[in-house]
Amino acid sequence: MTDALTVRKLRKTFARVAVDDLDLTVREGELYALLGPNGAGKTTTLRMVAGLLPPDAGSIDICGVDALADPLAAKAIVAWLPDDPLLYDKLTPLEYLEFVAGLWGIAPPVAAGRAEALLRQIGLWESRDARVETFSRGMKQKAALAGALIHEPRLLILDEPLTGLDAGAARQVKDLLRTRVAAGCTVILTTHILEVAERMADRIGIIRDGRLVAEGTLAELRDARGAAGASLEDLFLALAEA
Repeated sequence: MTDALTVRKLRKTFARVAVDDLDLTVREGELYALLGPNGAGKTTTLRMVAGLLPPDAGSIDICGVDALADPLAAKAIVAWLPDDPLLYDKLTPLEYLEFVAGLWGIAPPVAAGRAEALLRQIGLWESRDARVETFSRGMKQKAALAGALIHEPRLLILDEPLTGLDAGAARQVKDLLRTRVAAGCTVILTTHILEVAERMADRIGIIRDGRLVAEGTLAELRDARGAAGASLEDLFLALAEA
């Protein structure tokens, strides 16, 4: 299995060190959950990977592309979805997806086919002609996810993607993510809903004070702590508060 993301000695300092010489590897075609308490450096790390924030030091390789030397090539294969995405309220979801596809230079017939498939997958096809300003937070979150996927990125980065979603919407998003991973897309997500990480993630990384303090499958994390049968919540609290 090849690596979709390789981060080495990544560092970022604001008033204090937010990311502290972080080493991180995410394999191609896996769903990786990056967990940590508030202020641990998760979002800062992912913003640097997405090319939205320059690191102070270190390297970022995305699917064989040096993201710092060739940021445009890296961004072409990455999608970033923040926890509070920006949408254009006066557009319909179909218009929004066509607009985003146009920014990526996707031919209109291809864009139309992808937009319909995505909107059907996330349950927004019946609302395709309604303005986004009339949507609930959950519907907006799903529309933004469709926008992130319209150019079929190889690496999808999601910051708290299930925030504000009811159970039905969350199931649709999780099913869509599983489908994408099965097709070879790599997904990195942060979440405070540990049950989501426990059920969905192929591997889990726990970050504290800007450093990776534990990593592996749930079974590997249990073995490393000598805690057979422990929940991810128990393991997380033990590691995050150590």
